[in-house]
Amino acid sequence: MENHWLKMTTMGQGARDAMVTITGYVMFLIALLAGMSAAGFDFGNIAIIAGALSVGIGFGLQNIVNNFVSGLILLFERPVRKGDWIVVNGTEGVVKDIQIRSTRIQTFDRSDVIVPNSELISNQVTNWVLSNRAGRAIVPVGVAYGTDTEKVRDVLLAVAGANENVLQTGDYPEPVVLFRAFGDSSLNFELRVFLRDIDKRIRVVSELNFAIDKAFREAGIEIPFPQRDLHVKDLPENLLNNKNNGE
Repeated sequence: MENHWLKMTTMGQGARDAMVTITGYVMFLIALLAGMSAAGFDFGNIAIIAGALSVGIGFGLQNIVNNFVSGLILLFERPVRKGDWIVVNGTEGVVKDIQIRSTRIQTFDRSDVIVPNSELISNQVTNWVLSNRAGRAIVPVGVAYGTDTEKVRDVLLAVAGANENVLQTGDYPEPVVLFRAFGDSSLNFELRVFLRDIDKRIRVVSELNFAIDKAFREAGIEIPFPQRDLHVKDLPENLLNNKNNGE
């Protein structure tokens, strides 16, 4: 179904994943009942078994049932889908698989994190690509005091306009430069842009930083570093005498 039949339909990836998972559950249940029937199992004892299972669920299996039901909710509501970039409980990565009990998230370090489905339902989850793949990136930058601020704004906007991944027109705001604050050692600006694909945010921010550094050097704009002035006072004469005497 997943590799052949469903790919020929107009269903989205999330709907196909839900269909495959639910069909697997149903087929497993049918196979189980058919096997039990072929083995001569008396279905009149199901009520007794169900009663025993309810006691076990109430005491020891409630977390498993909670995760199972949460997995069904994820498949039907699809707030998180396979391939989404999400952040949950400090874990950031791409959803690789939604299983019966847990969801596998692959971080950008290529490590797999297994998250119980109940955490994706009960906790706050950030989904970067739920509605669309566009998103905003913010690039902070500081310049030395005395710099022409309007020139800084023009250079930053030119850098943003030269990057093909930055949206210039359409339904999203154009790139903007904000003068944020007078810092201790610099005038602090922010370049805010919207990207076509938020998955490329880290790479695009790096590209913008490279371009900003080059453009600032060409324009003679200085990026300062923190400086501290150390004032040394003259020691009193009695302390100098003690120091010379080795005290």
